[in-house]
Amino acid sequence: MKANVGSTDRGLRIVAGLIILSLYFFLGAGTRWLALIGLVPLVTGLAGWCPLYTLLGIRTCRTPSRQG
Repeated sequence: MKANVGSTDRGLRIVAGLIILSLYFFLGAGTRWLALIGLVPLVTGLAGWCPLYTLLGIRTCRTPSRQG
């Protein structure tokens, strides 16, 4: 797995994931499970790799410069 999520994108994903997960404490008992959707941006932000970006051919991280 090559990293395809840049640093700004990673930070935004982590913050968004934490915010969505925190909704668990504010949603009603029947809808709390929706907050678990926050795990997706949190995990992809922490891993630096997004499977959807891979399928779409998107990269938000810088490509390593070639030495030589």
